[in-house]
Amino acid sequence: MTRSRLVLAVILALASGAAAAQLYRWTDEKGRVHVTDTPPPPGAKDVQKRGSAATPSSGPQSSAAEPYALQVARKNFPVTLYTTPGCEACDQARKLLNARGLPFKEVSVTDEKAIEELKAAVGSNSVPAMVVGATVQKGFEEATYHRILDAAGYPKTGTLAPRSQEEPKAVEPKAEVKPAPAEEAPRGPYAPGAPPQRTQKK
Repeated sequence: MTRSRLVLAVILALASGAAAAQLYRWTDEKGRVHVTDTPPPPGAKDVQKRGSAATPSSGPQSSAAEPYALQVARKNFPVTLYTTPGCEACDQARKLLNARGLPFKEVSVTDEKAIEELKAAVGSNSVPAMVVGATVQKGFEEATYHRILDAAGYPKTGTLAPRSQEEPKAVEPKAEVKPAPAEEAPRGPYAPGAPPQRTQKK
């Protein structure tokens, strides 16, 4: 066998081995999630097998179509972004998450309920605020956002296709309906509340 054919055989063998690679996702007795290329130990919980050649299910929103690292990060460290309309820093934060291709929940703080949710999650009423799992970042700072997302295991910029998630539409408050004032009953000789009328004797 010539040298070129030998190199080609090695490359094909490596490729076939990578295609047949099997990943295991499991949870240990302390609740920690592991991803390994070897079978989990006895007693492991929620064992899932993942093959690199697995065919993802159809549908753009299907979790099976997402990279496995993204699925794990989303489950353990979901991203929530708190914003308000007309906030330039909020627009920059949204743009960063979209450019990185990360799915996230955005809460537009436009009413009392959203303000209370923001205070409970962040500890103040300042926006933008990004919550990744239990990590809170107030304000927008590009390098800090990337560092937090990297630490959570999210794919880096350029790995995923960019998204185009838009700012939530503001919900107009419902008009307060007030009952119409009761019309005053005509006052006459026999109307309720009318002063008593004296009759003259003939």
